[in-house]
Amino acid sequence: MRALTILSVLPELLDTNGDAANARVLAQRARWAGFDATIVPVRSLEELPSKVDAIVIGSGNDSDLLATRDLLAPLVNALRAWTTAGVPVLAVGTGWELLSWGVELADGSVVEGLGLVAGRAVPLAERATGDLVVESAFGRLVGFENHARSYVGAEASVLGRVLSGVGNGAKTEGLRMGSFLGTHLHGPVLARNPGLADHILSAAVTRAGGVYVRSERAAAADAIAEAATAVVVSTLSLDADS
Repeated sequence: MRALTILSVLPELLDTNGDAANARVLAQRARWAGFDATIVPVRSLEELPSKVDAIVIGSGNDSDLLATRDLLAPLVNALRAWTTAGVPVLAVGTGWELLSWGVELADGSVVEGLGLVAGRAVPLAERATGDLVVESAFGRLVGFENHARSYVGAEASVLGRVLSGVGNGAKTEGLRMGSFLGTHLHGPVLARNPGLADHILSAAVTRAGGVYVRSERAAAADAIAEAATAVVVSTLSLDADS
């Protein structure tokens, strides 16, 4: 099997909550499973590699929304082609919002999105901060949220159901469209949720001609994540099985 190529988009600008580390999580889990994996940071169209197996996009500051959108714009056709081809994409926070129809700000202005995915970000009455717990097709997802906007227009394709926290609002969280996953979960989300990491990694490995099996080393690391999740669940007085 050829080596995996994991794209990290604008890693310096879109790493406000450590989200760029999601690329390192995928690469390390791949290596533990016996596969070669390379992280390719991309800041311009000229830096895009010819083959990509997974794409990670993090979250940035609101003060950089326009600048980030303008940097993402030249990349969007390639991102669209890869998502259409089934390449797994994880986008977090503002990186996800800017790939939507648009971002509505509290002052009434709108940052036009790049239209890769359905929906748009709209202001919350109050900023959402704290633990976010979501029931999803990938199991229970846990992380922290820190955002000023909800997300509307993705009702039929959400990532999961909110058990605690705000997420999109209306008790839903995130976006799932084909191989594209958008979320408000930070942590970084893949370090705290190995089931989601392995879903993305399995898709990437399959596209590269291999079969992914979680390694013993990954299982040992996952036990730490599971213990951390149990603490959050207990603190929030959630049912451990729901």
